[in-house]
Amino acid sequence: MKKIITYLKETYDELVHKVSWPTYSQLSGNAVAVLTASLLIALVVFVMDICFENVMKIVYPH
Repeated sequence: MKKIITYLKETYDELVHKVSWPTYSQLSGNAVAVLTASLLIALVVFVMDICFENVMKIVYPH
């Protein structure tokens, strides 16, 4: 039990005193960058899917 308490105290100390937390502006900027990249990748995959679908319609007509 003593090891668990020591572990929790050391974990708390590290999170409060040693971790460098981002500011709100850094966090929101990074969130916008991730959202933009995700949308761009989704758009690229969508365009590739449409192109592949059209190629397959040419190769295998109904």
